[in-house]
Amino acid sequence: MRDVPLALNDRGLAYGDGLFETVLVRDGHPRLWAEHLARLTDGCRRLGMTPPAREGLESIFADCGSGLAVVKIVVTRGEGGRGYRPPEHAEMQWRWSVAPFSPARERLSTGICVRLCQLQLGIQPALAGLKHMARLENVMARREWRDESIAEGLLCDSDGYLVEATAMNLLWRRGGVLETPALDRCGVAGTLLAALDAHLPIRRVRLVPDELARAEAVWVLNSVQGVWPIHTLLDADAGRLAQWEVPPEDDVRRLATALLDPVVEEGDRPFMPPNV
Repeated sequence: MRDVPLALNDRGLAYGDGLFETVLVRDGHPRLWAEHLARLTDGCRRLGMTPPAREGLESIFADCGSGLAVVKIVVTRGEGGRGYRPPEHAEMQWRWSVAPFSPARERLSTGICVRLCQLQLGIQPALAGLKHMARLENVMARREWRDESIAEGLLCDSDGYLVEATAMNLLWRRGGVLETPALDRCGVAGTLLAALDAHLPIRRVRLVPDELARAEAVWVLNSVQGVWPIHTLLDADAGRLAQWEVPPEDDVRRLATALLDPVVEEGDRPFMPPNV
């Protein structure tokens, strides 16, 4: 199904009625595949869709070749004609694509500058956590800046609480405790965050941006790019709100590196956490 275009009346194309996963693949082996498959399966269940067969999904990774690649899997409810009401017997459709990938190693080590976005995410618990196709909020937020020195934008919900970055989850250490925004009202439940949560105690909280300045360290993360430490937080007008020192390494980055199993440079000693 890779090269077959979606029909104009496909509900994913017409209404965003579908889900997607973006999977890092190394030498034909998907990283964090259990987490991706669990999120996709749960998303299909919550939307009332039949998930693709696991065997079919896993067959695509053999085409990725050697080295690092990114596979994007798109699952839609299928063709449905006019109107929002889903057809009773829609036939689920799925497509996939492969792209080569090179990690932004300098961001892994030196850290990044981020800004607060003006756009606020709408609160909708029925869709919270899902990686659904209707991502116009993220598109509009990412249009807010073109300064290449700013790597990401942080998003709050309409009550002013931090939720995530435009394409990554958010994590920080405050008072020695790892915390991340609660994603029970909006936002995407990231697979790398889920994998980290299985090895590190991470508390879900509601936090406003001003309180983030009191954190000892802050990171953004996803299953493709890994973990980027943040050194500077700007407001929407590029005024500095907070700044952090980036240590040479930390437990969060070391664990994420082990979970994603990147190419190990000559002389490096890979860190393997327990039960990985």
